[in-house]
Amino acid sequence: MREKKIWFITGASRGFGRLWCEAALQRGDKVVATARDIATLNVLVKSYGNLVLPLQLDVTDRQAVLDTMNQAHAHFDRIDVVLNAAGYGYMGAVEEIEFEEAKANFETNFFGGLSVIQAAIPLMRKQKSGHILTVSSIGGVLSFPTGGIYTATKFAVEALTEALAGEVAGLGIKVTIIEPGSFATGFGASTKSAPGMEIYDPVRNAIRGSFKPSDIGEPSATTAAIMSLVDANAPPLRLILGATTLPKFTAAYESRLAEWNAWKEVSIAAHGNVPN
Repeated sequence: MREKKIWFITGASRGFGRLWCEAALQRGDKVVATARDIATLNVLVKSYGNLVLPLQLDVTDRQAVLDTMNQAHAHFDRIDVVLNAAGYGYMGAVEEIEFEEAKANFETNFFGGLSVIQAAIPLMRKQKSGHILTVSSIGGVLSFPTGGIYTATKFAVEALTEALAGEVAGLGIKVTIIEPGSFATGFGASTKSAPGMEIYDPVRNAIRGSFKPSDIGEPSATTAAIMSLVDANAPPLRLILGATTLPKFTAAYESRLAEWNAWKEVSIAAHGNVPN
């Protein structure tokens, strides 16, 4: 019989955070669901009662993150799965980017997640178990023109999570980076854009035109993958979601390898005294 899990989820008001929160509750797990607007969680309480603990949380408030994690642990007596799903997009060419907006995007997407992870690790160390899930993106591996700040936050999430996995592997804590491709989650509704400059419109329009309807996945189809992930004895460090993402990653890495090799002699010469 499957052991029921206790989840702590940020960004449970919408998107993947909400979808995977409901999937966990539907199978009988208990969830600490957090959101900046706690009213968005009322329907969960009506549907699932004591299985869900709704808590207001802005992940950019570090002390609130620490307090909320401890409150969640005290309520359910353990935390098995931490899902960092809070985040939003901020788009614009590098020259267009408003510095304070860029910082705000990092505060939520990266530093907010860091606070959640740091709040969870001591509790999981004492349990000698747990699974930390960070939600990255296809943009955590591939950047694109006019998406530099958002993808930079996701690149940073990937680097942090990869380091974390090596640090806690001997402590009984599992770590996975979730890399969704394009899905119809309503992500665009929360995306902010920098004031546009006309000179970058051709690049911007080309990027928009490159997205194909066939690339967009059905969000509900991801729930089985996430539940399989948290139930796995040996989960992967990275899990791609979507059919079109892996081919894009493969092509990108093949291109990088080709370029590195094309400049190999220059790179080797830059070493100085080349070892035999």
